[in-house]
Amino acid sequence: MKPNKLTVISAIVLVMALVAGCSTSNTGGNSNKKITLAYVAWDSEIASTYVLKEVLEQKLDYNVELMQVDAGPMWAGISDGSADAMAAAWLPTTHESYASKYEGKYDDLGVNLDGTKIGLVVPQYMDINSIEDLTDEIGASLDYTIIGIEPGAGLMMSTEKALDVYALREKWTLLESSSAAMTQQLEKAYADQKPIVVTGWTPHWKFAKMDLKYLEDPKNVYGGDEQIHTIARKGLQVDQPEAYAFLDAFNWTPEDMADVMIQIQEGKTPEEAAKQWVEQNRDKVDAWIK
Repeated sequence: MKPNKLTVISAIVLVMALVAGCSTSNTGGNSNKKITLAYVAWDSEIASTYVLKEVLEQKLDYNVELMQVDAGPMWAGISDGSADAMAAAWLPTTHESYASKYEGKYDDLGVNLDGTKIGLVVPQYMDINSIEDLTDEIGASLDYTIIGIEPGAGLMMSTEKALDVYALREKWTLLESSSAAMTQQLEKAYADQKPIVVTGWTPHWKFAKMDLKYLEDPKNVYGGDEQIHTIARKGLQVDQPEAYAFLDAFNWTPEDMADVMIQIQEGKTPEEAAKQWVEQNRDKVDAWIK
């Protein structure tokens, strides 16, 4: 018997569907294993979030959706369940207001990176060492402007407080910007050896590329050294126990993070930089997912 045209066409469609299904499974993860990671567009959080994404997709077969938002919506998203997790909680100071506001509505999985810091940053060639040195002479050379980042960031809230505590509010302005725009202005001023004051944090690649310093904070507005915590939504441990266990185990060093940040800054995409770091640190990654 010769197969009729309808039978042949049906067979072809079936084969194409099977091939397409195999392709999706190999590249896109298991459709039943989905997770949404929220993050803020800080260079440090881009690095950590894309490493998490790489491990979840390539090692644990998850479909990962990334949600880039400001700090407030990031915490709100975890707390209301519209996002599953984030590795971008700067505690105890920077994100203290968000942690308190949503207390009891999220799981704190603990520290994923130790030894962070925030504050006002200037080039080493500037002859000032403290926030109290922001005199009229310095202010006039800077148009009384501090270059900030995204509005709503904990660092910006602390800097607004610093303007009041150090009696700078009357003349000085905190310019809302973005992390990328802030570093661009810093690099330009640094190249020309001009004065500039920016909101800064470590770990960040700018400290590897430029000779910078924090202004001393004698009134402790910015707090001391901090840690970055991983935060998960309530119920994730039950819904996605494998992902939850990995996120709970995730931890690395400022040097690890700097490796990824510098690769991105030098031209790699976040995906490429994360993939390279994961391939070069298999022992550490295996310890996270064992």
